[in-house]
Amino acid sequence: MNRSFPPELQRAIQQSLQASAAQMGQPLPDVVAEQLYQDAKALLAHLSYEPLTLARVAGTLLVYRVQDTEPEELEWFKAQVQQCSSDEAIEELIESMHRVDAL
Repeated sequence: MNRSFPPELQRAIQQSLQASAAQMGQPLPDVVAEQLYQDAKALLAHLSYEPLTLARVAGTLLVYRVQDTEPEELEWFKAQVQQCSSDEAIEELIESMHRVDAL
């Protein structure tokens, strides 16, 4: 089900990752931006997904990398993505990670 997107989209997502990393004070080499893009694509290989979903997953992987998150947390996220059955479910997963618990 893996979709093929034009090379311009890959470049745009990678440039966005690099801009975000720079804003967080962590410059991101081209090779690392490409790896994050490829990792996100691999995580979504079981789905038909939209470019925005690919960009959001790559961005989440970037945040895990920049924040030097525990490996278990990153593995949890990857496992959750691979269990999602649609890009809507992935969007909900990412949104739920950003919500502050009201309790």
